[in-house]
Amino acid sequence: MDLRENIKKIRAGLDKAALDAGRDPASVTLLAATKTQTSDTIRAAIAAGITVCGENRVQELTAHLEDNAYEGAAIHFIGHLQTNKVKYVVGKVDLIHSVSSEKLLRAIAAQAVKVGVTQDILLEINLAGEESKSGFPPDEALPAARLSAELDGVCLRGLMCIPPAAEKVGDNLPYFQKLSQLAVDITREMMDNSIDMDVLSMGMSGDWPDAVAAGSTCIRVGSALFGPRPPMSLRKD
Repeated sequence: MDLRENIKKIRAGLDKAALDAGRDPASVTLLAATKTQTSDTIRAAIAAGITVCGENRVQELTAHLEDNAYEGAAIHFIGHLQTNKVKYVVGKVDLIHSVSSEKLLRAIAAQAVKVGVTQDILLEINLAGEESKSGFPPDEALPAARLSAELDGVCLRGLMCIPPAAEKVGDNLPYFQKLSQLAVDITREMMDNSIDMDVLSMGMSGDWPDAVAAGSTCIRVGSALFGPRPPMSLRKD
């Protein structure tokens, strides 16, 4: 695995996709999804140019924080978050992507107030209504955004989605376009509130060109950067 070359290749692709869409390449962040990666690999990715790392699991996040593995990069939490683990994430990461319910939103806000921080968040939207995935239904996104604006301790920065697994290039473009339009609609409806929705977290290793074309500002890439993930039983830190 040539990590530096992989980063260079993906970054070049993102830049081209942005230019093809009439966008500034600097508006698209490459987030390294570091699920199951070792602290040494994370350090190597940051040394090779990664500026944002995204963790899926609270246990791994905690271990890497204790190991000071993220030095030099922003930290995002991108995985499913249970309310009983909020205390291990709030105030420890720069952005939580996966706020998927009112219960979780309120728990994050309460913990943030408790520790004296304002936690940046994204609302996760379940665009396809998949029972296997968490997230607000699209018609509940605006009420959730309004609640976010009312709660102390949180700052709504935008939206996130994980669309259905695509069978071919282009399958997920309609979902990305829907999320982009939903963000526009929410911003318009909440013009009387102080919100700063400037993040659209959508697109991963297999579908990021369509995500960039639809307006994504944050692409979450794991396997295309690091190769196939090692089984947890074989992982060594």
